[in-house]
Amino acid sequence: MSEYAVGTVGAQRRPTWRERLLYAPLRGWALIGLGVWNAVLWSLVLTSASMISSMGVGLLLLPAMLAVLRGTANLARRLAGEWSGVQIEEPYRPIPADLAAEKGFGGMLRRLLARVSDPQTWRDFAWAILDSIVGVTIASFAASMLIYGVYGIVIGIMWPTLTHAGMNDWYTFIHVSKSGVLTNLRWATFPVAAAFLVAGAYAGPALIRLHGRWTAVLLGPTAKARQEALSRRVARLTETRADAVDTQAAELRRIERDLHDGAQARLVAMGMNLGAAEALVDQHPEAAKALMAEAREASAKALTELRELVRGIHPPVLADRGLGDAVRALALDSPLAVDVTVDLPARLEPAVESAAYFAVSELLTNVAKHAHATHVRVDLWHRDGRLKVTCVDDGRGGASAAGSTGSSGLAGIERRIGTFDGVMAVRSPVGGPTEVTLEIPCASSSAKTSTS
Repeated sequence: MSEYAVGTVGAQRRPTWRERLLYAPLRGWALIGLGVWNAVLWSLVLTSASMISSMGVGLLLLPAMLAVLRGTANLARRLAGEWSGVQIEEPYRPIPADLAAEKGFGGMLRRLLARVSDPQTWRDFAWAILDSIVGVTIASFAASMLIYGVYGIVIGIMWPTLTHAGMNDWYTFIHVSKSGVLTNLRWATFPVAAAFLVAGAYAGPALIRLHGRWTAVLLGPTAKARQEALSRRVARLTETRADAVDTQAAELRRIERDLHDGAQARLVAMGMNLGAAEALVDQHPEAAKALMAEAREASAKALTELRELVRGIHPPVLADRGLGDAVRALALDSPLAVDVTVDLPARLEPAVESAAYFAVSELLTNVAKHAHATHVRVDLWHRDGRLKVTCVDDGRGGASAAGSTGSSGLAGIERRIGTFDGVMAVRSPVGGPTEVTLEIPCASSSAKTSTS
């Protein structure tokens, strides 16, 4: 979802013995399985493509196969980050919103052409072919050295039983069933097996990291892709900054108008009533009391309007309690049943908190007005320097940012978080449910202190 830096290697720490003796071999076997699946997958992609000219069914199979290929590549990127510390962002070209929302066979065909014309799709295909060879080879060493070391000890002890059962009586260069003059050669398997155990324990994690770096070679973005991504990011930030300036100017005009037509008018009327009451207090005390009562009522209304105005600018609960409690307050005010889950640091950047708060407020308002939903779930969490917000409702679906206009709605939310280089994803099939996900880059101001 974000623009990228390629193959970034995180800070390396010394692997634990559990990682050396257990996780590295298991991960090696898992990566072997991924490589075998890649061998099947690129064959399916090639078969689907070849069926386009001979049979129209290829037009239906190829998009599905490319989606599976992209999903497999994304899985490999995630495993490289989690197991090897090599962070690989998704380098795909974004599909325009209008094309993504286009219905029918024509829309499917144009989306297929857009995906096929993406150079990263071809790099994914090349990775699937080569990973079934290179990746499997690297993973095989990580998976097998410890096991082969254990096998050396076992065959050194149980060679008569194993060889009589039909197993090979050779271990590396050692013929275990051949006896020497003074000793049986099977005991020579122990130091060789120990060498394999030590090598597997120390080389296993390094081989898994090597596999992650290999994955980054083809699944990470090229220099040209990075330049294109940077150009898109600059263009998007320019657009969102211009939107932010326009939105801020409109907000200032709204505040000025609300003050002029609301609180200011009431304060002027209150001053006039107090002046008249001052003139009447000696000779017409009852009339003066009535005017003072009107002034008191006007002051209460002016105070209420000022509080609502301040709440619209920056809610006090947001300033005092943070984003989590502010969203919970929104949930309490919503006419729908809203469940809120918060996993955040103590506080985030104030501007990001404000943007996320008003985005959630707009999402809940949209659900209440348009979704015909009865229940909403809002999740907020902070991971890897990004605030993530998901809003899921059980409404009728069919929502789209592409079809939303104006300063409100999904398009307005996207512009609001775009000011902070944030992104929004909408998944809303007809019939529901609707899931809106927001991601905003931000730094936390402290370590995590609370969850709920």
